[in-house]
Amino acid sequence: MSPPLAATPVLSADELKRFCEFLYARTGMQFGETKRYYIERRLYERLAATNALSFADYLLLLRSDPAETATVINSFTVNETYFYREEHQLRCLSESLLPEITGTRGPGDRIRIWSQPCSTGEEAYSIALWLLENWRMVDAYNIEIVGSDIDGDALAAAREGLYGDRALSRLPQPVIDAYFEPVRRGKHRIIDDLRESVVFTAANLIDRGSMKDQGVFDIIFCRNVLIYFDDDSRARAVNHLHDSLAPGGFICLGHTESMSRISDRFAIRRFPDAIVYQRPPA
Repeated sequence: MSPPLAATPVLSADELKRFCEFLYARTGMQFGETKRYYIERRLYERLAATNALSFADYLLLLRSDPAETATVINSFTVNETYFYREEHQLRCLSESLLPEITGTRGPGDRIRIWSQPCSTGEEAYSIALWLLENWRMVDAYNIEIVGSDIDGDALAAAREGLYGDRALSRLPQPVIDAYFEPVRRGKHRIIDDLRESVVFTAANLIDRGSMKDQGVFDIIFCRNVLIYFDDDSRARAVNHLHDSLAPGGFICLGHTESMSRISDRFAIRRFPDAIVYQRPPA
């Protein structure tokens, strides 16, 4: 039976603070009074789904049920993206970053690229699509692309590879024709060969263990997520990203983000298409 809540519940200031602290401790994302309506609307949905009679009951459930914790975290993560987002960075990848990295590699050597967070897969698949279409050396190396996210629902959608017209709106039609299959009106599924070429895993930017589990990468795309963190969680996330980069590796942030305001552990590299950040070579 659903809880007797006819409208969105009103959290007290203390309840709102407790939930925001709970979310912050697990994700690094900061919410507060200015997001009250957003928070209450999502919590109402979870109270109804779990038959919790009050916020206090629901908070007890969160502290004892990892599955519900994962569900509520999923409901608060932002998954707005599309293919070929910030295309200038993809040009930089094929024109500048990969040529510099392959200068110290031999044919067949592995190159690891990480999209973190990857949301519903568009950004990770964009890397694969771009390299197939724009980097003539793509078959000369063992390219491994990994997409990671804290949101389990987003990862499930990424593995399914089903996208609407809006997500594909920036792709050239020949690319859509070559790599997507129409499923129904307004929906396309990325072809099996391409879906199988990208690995999707769960990882949390502020959790050292889950980041370390992914291994070391040559290039990381971490775009438009650090803006949701406060200074402390942003610094933790960047330290984990630094440790996940091979010496000499590169990280690409979103166009509104600047590593120079967060950490001095990276060198600024200015390429014709983009400004990126490099872990200094050993």
